[in-house]
Amino acid sequence: MNIEQIFKNNQEWIQSKINTDSSYFSNLSKGQTPDILYIGCADSRVSAEELMGVAPGDVFVHRNIANMVPNTDLNVMSVIEYAVMHLKVNNIVVCGHYFCGGVKAAMQSQDLGILNPWLRNIRDVYRTHKDELNAIDDEEEKYKRLVELNVEEQCINVIKTAAVQRAYRDRKINIHGWVFDIHSGKLVDLKIDFKRILDDVMEIYHLD
Repeated sequence: MNIEQIFKNNQEWIQSKINTDSSYFSNLSKGQTPDILYIGCADSRVSAEELMGVAPGDVFVHRNIANMVPNTDLNVMSVIEYAVMHLKVNNIVVCGHYFCGGVKAAMQSQDLGILNPWLRNIRDVYRTHKDELNAIDDEEEKYKRLVELNVEEQCINVIKTAAVQRAYRDRKINIHGWVFDIHSGKLVDLKIDFKRILDDVMEIYHLD
């Protein structure tokens, strides 16, 4: 991609928006009131707004390698706190995708340097579900299943946060686990049982 071309594209995009709505940018500058926090993968093939068909301002987006929500990552913890407590989102989506490079790397026995601590979180997901995963003979199917299990575990990590638990007391907040199928373009809803997981988690993570 030619960097200079990006600025040309930007000018064309600005003009196309103004041609459709002359007040587009003035309205955009008034602030944001998204109802959804989307936590997805940083993979260049997975564009959050495009795959959901939403407009700027509709979704608050955070992306990292393999859509992780580790409690030691102040970045994602801050995003959740801000989205839930200040933007007042009512839906949090964790969206993974099949053929995720981060998940694939975590399945391999390689020293990847600074990536090791990050990938260890995914390897812990494998360890937690190793009986199910080791029973899958087909490597591609095992790979896809780990992607799904990783999304489910990151949803649990979201539910563990104090911000989400506090918000649940006051309003209808919900957690969703999705997978984007790159081969078909479809979003797959893993149908996370938010209430059941919350009840289970709060036995240990309960806030007074």
